[in-house]
Amino acid sequence: MYGKAFAPEYQGALTTLSVNSSLTDVLAAGTEQLEAAERAGRPGEAARSGLAVAEAQRRLGRVEEADRAWKASYRAARRAGDVPAMAWALWSGGTLARQRGAFRLARRLLGLAADLGERGGDIVVRGYSLAGLAETGRIQGDYEAVGRLHEQLLAEARRRGEARHTVWALEGIAQMHRNTGKYDTAYALFEEAAEIAARADDRRGHAWALRGLADVVSVRDQDTERALELLTEAETTCRAMRLSSALAYNHKMRGNVLYRAGRYAEARAWYERALAEFREMSEPRGEALSRLGLAKALARLGRAPGETAAELADLAGVLERIGLQHAREMVARAHEELGIPATARPTETAR
Repeated sequence: MYGKAFAPEYQGALTTLSVNSSLTDVLAAGTEQLEAAERAGRPGEAARSGLAVAEAQRRLGRVEEADRAWKASYRAARRAGDVPAMAWALWSGGTLARQRGAFRLARRLLGLAADLGERGGDIVVRGYSLAGLAETGRIQGDYEAVGRLHEQLLAEARRRGEARHTVWALEGIAQMHRNTGKYDTAYALFEEAAEIAARADDRRGHAWALRGLADVVSVRDQDTERALELLTEAETTCRAMRLSSALAYNHKMRGNVLYRAGRYAEARAWYERALAEFREMSEPRGEALSRLGLAKALARLGRAPGETAAELADLAGVLERIGLQHAREMVARAHEELGIPATARPTETAR
C-alpha cells in the first residue's frame, strides 16, 4: 500500500538524498550545490538547494543559520519566478517559526505557503503546509479546530500512499488522543505509525512513533523498563541522523518516564540535560516543558515549596506567552500533584 518514504524538501540536484540521510551530509551536499548554483547564476536551483540547507540547519537546531537560509531560498525563488519553490521556502520558514515558539508567524507563513502551493500546482508543498498549520494548532492545544484537518490530511495521504505523511498524521492524531486520556486509541495509532514508518524506511517518523509508544506504555501500563527500551531504540536513530530536536524531546520524555516511576534524582538529571539541549537550539517550548518537569522533580527531592511556587508562577507566564492554550491547566495540575498552593510565596533564598 505504501511505497518507500521520500523527502520532497530535497530537490533539484539533491533528489538523490534519502529521507534518512544524515543531516550533516545533507548540509554539506546542499551547501556545495547552492554555491555552484550561485556561481552559475541559476536562482531556481539556488532556491532548491538553499531549501535543503535551511532544513538541515533547522533540524540541527541552528536557528539563526536556518532563518537566513530559508529567506535566501525565498529570494532566489522569487528572482527565478518559481512559485512552488517560493512556497517551499515559506513552509521551511513557517516550520522554523513554530519550532521557535512564534506561533502567529508560523501560521502566517504556512498559510502563505499553502496558497502559493495551490497557485503553483504543487500539491505536495500545499499538503505539507496544511500539515504544518494543523501541527501548530495541535501543539497549542486547539484540538477541536485542527482535529478534522489532521483526519483530512491522513485520508489524503492514505489515498496517495504517502508513507511519511501518513505517519505524521497518525502521530498527531495519536498525540491528541493521548493528551485527552484515550490511551488505547493513542497506542494503536502510534503502533500503526511505527509499523508503516518501519516498512517505508522512514527512520525519523519511526523514532517519533517509538517516543509516543514509550509515553503511553509509561502512563497506561506503568511499564518503566519497556518505555525506556523504546526510548533507547529511538535515541539510536536520533543520534545517527543528528536529529537534535527529536533527541532533546526524547531526553525530556525519559525524564517524564523516570518521574512517573518515582525515580526523581534520575528524572532531574534527564530534565537538566534536555533543558540544556533546548536552550542551545533556542527552542522555547521544549525549554519550558523541561523546566516544568525539572521543577516537579526538584520539589519531590525536597526543594522549598515557596521556591517551587515561584518557578511554577514564572513558567505559567512563559507558557502563556509562547501561546500554549493549556498552559494554565498544566501548571495547575503541577500545583495539585505537588500539594503546593498557587498562593505560596518564595523564601528569601529563592528571591
